[in-house]
Amino acid sequence: MAEFDTIAKHLIHTYPADFVRFALQRDDLEVLDIIDTEQPTVETHRTDSLIRVRLGDGEEALVHHEFQTTDSSPPMPRRMAGYVGRGIEQYGLPFCSIVIYLRPAAGRRDPGHYLQERHGFRVLVQYQVIRLSELEGQRMLDEGPAGLLPFAPLMQRPAGLDAEAWLRRCVQATEAVVVAEAVKIDLLGGLAILSGLEYGSATIRSILSEEGLMDAIMRESSFAQYIIEQGMEQGIEQGERKSTLAAIVEVLEIRFGLSTAHPLADRIAAIDDVPHLKQLHRAAIQMPTLEAFRHLLDADE
Repeated sequence: MAEFDTIAKHLIHTYPADFVRFALQRDDLEVLDIIDTEQPTVETHRTDSLIRVRLGDGEEALVHHEFQTTDSSPPMPRRMAGYVGRGIEQYGLPFCSIVIYLRPAAGRRDPGHYLQERHGFRVLVQYQVIRLSELEGQRMLDEGPAGLLPFAPLMQRPAGLDAEAWLRRCVQATEAVVVAEAVKIDLLGGLAILSGLEYGSATIRSILSEEGLMDAIMRESSFAQYIIEQGMEQGIEQGERKSTLAAIVEVLEIRFGLSTAHPLADRIAAIDDVPHLKQLHRAAIQMPTLEAFRHLLDADE
């Protein structure tokens, strides 16, 4: 969903050093520049973030981040091969690419590379895949850089802790971080928005209100207007999405005996685009076999 990608991009441009150090797992670097990706050579293929850094040995490199809430179409390996190729062509610097999947169902089949071995030619482009749902959220709260705290609610919560308690812990940890008050409020605003990928708006607002933070976020955060709009529009969209998802699975269950544990159910659940889901609902009614429906999903990806 584009709005969550936009918030993630805002956070990485605000706290670039935090993201680069996290991605490269090293502290000996300096952020030199955030590169505008709207230049003519890449204007139809904009990257989410391109950051020029100087490493401890004096070498410069480019660190490229892509944020994804769903599986990519065209497939992510193909997209990343294009991004890396264009970046190397334009800048002539070492290129480090990272894809960050924000939702648990997204990116499960991303191999982290593009490989072509045809007609005697071999092309290999590798990139790093980070699935937030596979990271230890508590470790992020304990050790992670402040700029990544808004993503903690999307990470793996500690055993025995329910979802609502985990979200509350993430809010409290962000509130306790030692940064300027304006920075803290913006981090909490980003957390409030990104949490919407896993939590209902009522739950998020309730926890923030209980912690006495909602008014400050709405009054002072740069995300305030977006939160207002999201509360008005996102709930409607998400409700329509959930009902359409349920309708697709119900049709496939009645017609072909599809279970909720079937891999196709996970693939369908990763789709956010409501018009696309409505098309799939019609296809589920019309397709002669489950295999034919699977081929349709493969073609979309």
